[in-house]
Amino acid sequence: MKRGFGSDNHAGVHPLILASFAEANIEHAPSYGTDDWTEQAIEEFRKHFGKDAQVFFVFNGTAANVTALRALTRPYQSVLCSDVAHINVDECGAPEQMAGCKLIPVPSTNGKLSVAELEKYFIRRGDQHYSQAQVLSITQPTELGTTYSVEELTALITWAKDKKLFVHIDGSRLANAACFLKKSFKEITTDLGVDVVSFGGTKNGLLMGEAVIFLNKALAQDFKYIRKQSSQLPSKSRFIACQFISYFKNDLWKSIADNSLKRAQELYTLVEGIPGVKLREKPQSNAVFATIPSTWVKPLREKYFFYVWDENTFECRWMTSWDTTPEDIQGFAQAIKELSR
Repeated sequence: MKRGFGSDNHAGVHPLILASFAEANIEHAPSYGTDDWTEQAIEEFRKHFGKDAQVFFVFNGTAANVTALRALTRPYQSVLCSDVAHINVDECGAPEQMAGCKLIPVPSTNGKLSVAELEKYFIRRGDQHYSQAQVLSITQPTELGTTYSVEELTALITWAKDKKLFVHIDGSRLANAACFLKKSFKEITTDLGVDVVSFGGTKNGLLMGEAVIFLNKALAQDFKYIRKQSSQLPSKSRFIACQFISYFKNDLWKSIADNSLKRAQELYTLVEGIPGVKLREKPQSNAVFATIPSTWVKPLREKYFFYVWDENTFECRWMTSWDTTPEDIQGFAQAIKELSR
């Protein structure tokens, strides 16, 4: 399978991250997160999120979201999220089944939540017949490739704190948002009052592994039990941790995010104006959303794989990744141009 635009999950492991396995694969090391690599990786996270950050490694993104929400809610409570949020659409009901909470999807605009819409769903406080809102979950960047500005985040988080809600960030691609905004991780999370971040690794050049980062230190008190009970305590934790050490070293995370963002913006520029192509908006992350004639899908996918996002409109999602090259972008754009003639 050649490089395509299906998902950043399709990309392999970044060579520098892959090399970290060999470096960590020496003799014996203590298990369950008591090894030197885990301690070093946690210190790297604290450099980016603040000295009080409590960091826990899990195997995948679903686990990061589910365990985080388990820590923030009780079964009679609910989570306000975007109607297109990953936790609402693509977790197979895991947050509700495993965390026991209720998800309340709120209508979004280009994937983004607004205070005006959230107000409509923050209702029936104290009513014993109604699930009580406890968490605001924000996907950054959104499932539609848009990125909340610092001002937009501030408005949402200020509203949530006023309502005494916890704030969770689904950050499977948070590095892409930081790159687009030209901000540090701390500036778009800790400094704004975010409580918990699900931090992505798999979509960003790692083999596997994510981190649950508690910026509200008090909420992490019992998380080690939640992680274990959720079957997400890595025995050989060093092999998740070593990847994050390499990921942060020499700002590799930034070059990975920067490449995928630049390639997405290049693709947008090259296909903009091609007859038959209707673009959502200029990429603010590593995704281009485009509606194309249904007859184009099969011949295009024979050359470069991608997913149809909406089967009714044939809006497609074209994802770039750390290994997407300018030649990939030019080849794909040329294939689209040929179909338009």
